[in-house]
Amino acid sequence: MSSGGPPVERLRDYLRELDPRARALLIAELERALVRGEEIPGCELVLAELRGSMRSVAQPAPRIDHAARLFFRPFDPFLVDDAADHKHRSRIARASLGPIWSFVCRDLLPAESKVYRTELTHAHSIGDAAAEGALARAFQDRTAQGIQEILAATQGDQIARQRLAAQVGTPRAIEDLATLLGVLKARDRLAALAARLPGQIKDLADQQLDSVKALVDGASARVPDVFVYALLLVMSRLAAPWQLVRLATRAAETDDAMRVAQNPYGVAVGIVLAEIERLVAELKHDLGAGPGVSVVALLKHIHDAARGLRTELDLPVDSAWGRQLAAIRSDISNRLKAEIESLPGHVRRLLRPRPAKDIPAGALLDESDVAEVEALIEFVRACRNYASELAISEMTLRAYSSLEQYLDTAVPALVDGLRTARGPERNYRMCQIGAAVRFCARVFGQDYAVALAKSAEVAAVGEKTPAKVS
Repeated sequence: MSSGGPPVERLRDYLRELDPRARALLIAELERALVRGEEIPGCELVLAELRGSMRSVAQPAPRIDHAARLFFRPFDPFLVDDAADHKHRSRIARASLGPIWSFVCRDLLPAESKVYRTELTHAHSIGDAAAEGALARAFQDRTAQGIQEILAATQGDQIARQRLAAQVGTPRAIEDLATLLGVLKARDRLAALAARLPGQIKDLADQQLDSVKALVDGASARVPDVFVYALLLVMSRLAAPWQLVRLATRAAETDDAMRVAQNPYGVAVGIVLAEIERLVAELKHDLGAGPGVSVVALLKHIHDAARGLRTELDLPVDSAWGRQLAAIRSDISNRLKAEIESLPGHVRRLLRPRPAKDIPAGALLDESDVAEVEALIEFVRACRNYASELAISEMTLRAYSSLEQYLDTAVPALVDGLRTARGPERNYRMCQIGAAVRFCARVFGQDYAVALAKSAEVAAVGEKTPAKVS
């Protein structure tokens, strides 16, 4: 684990070094704690990083060694946990690092890379961190020179570019090399900027906004190619990455989208929109594993980013940015539709009053099914909070109203059925009541759930005057 860098980067390094089983267990424990209502500082960040690392396991890349990790250290703010074929301006997919490193060592600088590895191994064995850093910087400089030469030599030659892309072996090979070159050439300026930026910026506003803008201007002065990397570096320090757009409105001295677009800082808006699209892709991927608590946290990030963008900018719907944001909201709505509209059906499947003759001996509800439906209820509840911004108001209202109506009618029937139930039927009805208590706690509140549980206890012992559920 790296000992340098801001605390958030050190946390990311630590979590990525956990084996997949440990990551999965930690995700499960954190989600269960949040479902219980426990307050865990930094939990959303940890869950986001854990799920990002789990996604990277789904698209495995060769594990890079110490020499590669040291070489790629300046790239951390510009790496993205996303599919390697997705376009992110001036960023590289983490999964692409292995193939890029192989290309550098095998094809670009085979002799130099052997020397670098040998000398680095010696420096590492005697604990000479300064020598390790110097060796890495020297090899980075030589790599930048080699990439610049090979990109220039293949300029305008489509066949040569295709051959080069095949050698690199990543879906966006030429763009990845250009980004690699850009970061390496800007390395020292970016390192100076990183040293002057706060480790984490909770709210990019007022004096801090002016201070950060001055730092970005200073880092990119007379070197325009550094500008986008400086913005991405700032975004990596923001607790709310969408706040990067505030640099654009401050620079343009207006929230008018057309005037912001004409300012060099307008690129920040494009970066934020691309980040929202990346989060939506994460959401769609993670929903495949079920709508857990961390998915709710991801949904909140998307909602906050979309709302922040619309709040900070006067964004006409017919503008390029307006159309892009509308397409994002439509994409979210289409993906969430199936999850939201499936909720009433999932609850009915578990709580429906099956005839006694259809309940076999030993029949019980599957605990994992109950937990999944409980998580889905919590997810749809969260969707209600974000519905208007994500274009899911109507479907969320319809699904949740249907759920409330069903529980209103089904719960009393379950309690009544418990009074006369015997044998296998009784155990199954008790299991259904237990699930209903959990669901009602989410929908109607804890007081309602407690009253329901007491009513079920009275019914189970056969008393004639059960407690009233209200």
